[in-house]
This record gives sequence, structure tokens and C-alpha cells, in this order.
Amino acid sequence: MKRIITGTAVLAMIAGAGTAVAQNSAAQNNFPTKSIRFLVGYAPGGGTDIMARVVGAKLTESLGQQLIVDNRPGANANLAAEIASKATPDGYTVLFISVSHAISRPLYKKLGYDLVRDFTPLINVSSVPMFVVVPPSSAPKTIADVIALAKSKPINYASSGDGSPEHIAAEMFKGMTKSAMTHVPYKGGAPSAVALISGEVQVGFNTAPVAVPHIKSGKMRAIAVTSAKRNPALPDVPTVAESGVAGYDMINWYGAVVPTGTPAGAINRLNTDINKALKLPDVQQRLAALGADPLGGSAADFGAYIKSEITKYTKVVVDSKLQQQ
Repeated sequence: MKRIITGTAVLAMIAGAGTAVAQNSAAQNNFPTKSIRFLVGYAPGGGTDIMARVVGAKLTESLGQQLIVDNRPGANANLAAEIASKATPDGYTVLFISVSHAISRPLYKKLGYDLVRDFTPLINVSSVPMFVVVPPSSAPKTIADVIALAKSKPINYASSGDGSPEHIAAEMFKGMTKSAMTHVPYKGGAPSAVALISGEVQVGFNTAPVAVPHIKSGKMRAIAVTSAKRNPALPDVPTVAESGVAGYDMINWYGAVVPTGTPAGAINRLNTDINKALKLPDVQQRLAALGADPLGGSAADFGAYIKSEITKYTKVVVDSKLQQQ
């Protein structure tokens, strides 16, 4: 028997739909109404974690809600990314990413998430170089010394994980200098720094937020910076390129994404508040002290940048034969 829908019923359905839309719009306009979680794929103290906490502290103030940093180290930050990809897309889960996520896309044949499909870009927060560092008691004082050491005997270098920016930076260095160094991955920048300081490894490729404080305190010696230009935080440290490895240039960046389907209102609010935070003098001073440059900008701009970085590192991974199962 056919069901007859009366005019009154149709009107009720329309009214209900209108109410739902209005409620959803109101929820977006009132965002946020509870705490927000920043998922970080590395251990506390690493570059990604530091950037997340700098931004998170300011968001707690501007949004009037607690920003909670949730560290989920493992699988080169892919564990946290997979967790975030399955989170409810309501604006209350934000994944803090770095260049390592762009590297992971071509590096691993099988991932539990897709950076482009499963996430919507939020904002590019900052960029930082890496420093080639050695223990202060170590003999090498220049890039030439490091190359000579690596060619004279087996040495180990530390990174924050397989496929991490430090790993790729070191592999690029190995390829361009024909040096032999064995990769020792750790679960984050902070543990890899501790390994270098304690002498477990002979060389480290550490991001500026992790390395600069240790370099300034004398716990590490900076040999060179990986960017094309010297870093203002340590202007006396030469670049790898000017130290004899012509054309060498690599930086790390940190940004935020949200699960696909997150309401535009939440994305716009978070993007606006993070942009404002990055312009605050104390935040800029904090980032400068860590050797980082604040970026900001639109979500769309960050999306285009992520895609360009995936293209760039796909070539590096293929050329270095680093792709993993």
C-alpha cells in the first residue's frame, strides 16, 4: 500500500530540515564550545611538538577553550595521522603535520590514510632548517671533516624516524657527498638529540627548534645549516652548500590539517586565530629564537603547497630508492 504524504507532513519535514540547518549554522558560529585536541605524531620536545605548543597556548587564550596537545609517536608520525583521519570532522581534532607527511605519501606503499583525500588543509605555521650537529667533544668541525670521517670508518647518524625530514636530509647529504653513514631512527627529535649528546651516534640532522637550544648551551656543535641561506638564530654557522656541497638545500615546515568534512566555519575560525597568533611579537620572538620563520596564510595556499611538496619528495624517494612496504 502506497504511503500518502500530506501537505502538512511535507511542511513539517521542511521545517525540521530548516531547523537542523539553523542549528548547524549556529554551532559553527559559536565554535568552539569545548576543548580542541592537537594530535602530534612525535614525542614531546621535538620540533613538531614545540610548534604545536607555541600555537596551542595562543589558541587557548583567543578561543577561550583549552587546546590539548596529544602526543602519539610512532610509525614516523603516521600513527597519529591515521587516528586523526578517523576522527569526527567537527573542528575539535586538528592534526599538526610537518614535511615528513608529504614525504610519507611516496615513501610508504601502504598507509592507513591519504594526506590529500582524508584531510583538509588548515594553515602553514612555520618553516625551519635543520642543523648538521656533532657532540662537542667530537673531532669534526666542518662539513669536510664530517665527510672525511664518514669515508674513513663506519659512523651512525640519528633522525627522528624512518622517512623523517632528518632522515631524508641525511640521505640527500650521503648521495651528494658519496659518504657512508648508517641511519639510526628514534621516536622524535628530542630522543634523537639525546642520542647525539650522549654519544650513541656520531652525527645528527636536527631541526632548528630542537638543535638551537642545545647548540647555544654547548651540548652540541653545529657544523652547518641545511637551508640555502644562513639562519638568523645562528648566523655564524655556514650552510651545507657554502661548505662545499653545492646545491644542497632542505627545510622542514610545520602546519595543521583537519579531517575532511570539517565545517567551513570551524576551519575559518582556526585559520584566522592562528594567523593572528603568528603575528604576535612574543610568538615571533619565540620562533626566531628557535630558528623558525612564521608563515601563516590561507587554507587554500597551504593545500597547494602540500601538493607541491609531495611532488618534490616523490622524486627524492624514488631517486634514493627509499620506498618501503
